[in-house]
Amino acid sequence: MFKEFREFAMKGNVVDLAVGVIIGAAFGAIVTSLVNDIVMPPIGVLMGGLDFKDHFLALKATDLTSLDAVKKAGVPVIAYGQFLNNVVNFLIVAFCIFLLVKQVNLFRAPAAVTTKDCPYCTSAIPVKAVRCPQCTSALDAPGKLSA
Repeated sequence: MFKEFREFAMKGNVVDLAVGVIIGAAFGAIVTSLVNDIVMPPIGVLMGGLDFKDHFLALKATDLTSLDAVKKAGVPVIAYGQFLNNVVNFLIVAFCIFLLVKQVNLFRAPAAVTTKDCPYCTSAIPVKAVRCPQCTSALDAPGKLSA
């Protein structure tokens, strides 16, 4: 059983997935810091100097004004400021991943064309075919279709 587990764990996809999860977690910490420490403070200034992290709706009457104090007091709250921070965080992560995937796709070679359509029966046939295997129509030179 140990041998089977080792073979499973050492497959390329499992190792790649593990590396991706670890890098994703580290990247998530960086993006969280970017959102909380760089993006949200200017937005808070534009909103009148308020910090979104402390925006909440108390479900019980309280005179506490910070989210940490309210949570420590055990008052149930809807922390919509934290939710807003998380939404911005997600959007930044999603945009960064989009840009990364877009760049990786630019470096990939386009797939070689291996088939063409027969002009008579519209079946997919190999590019080098001189006769259609479906309808047996004769085609021009390899790679070209007769009209």
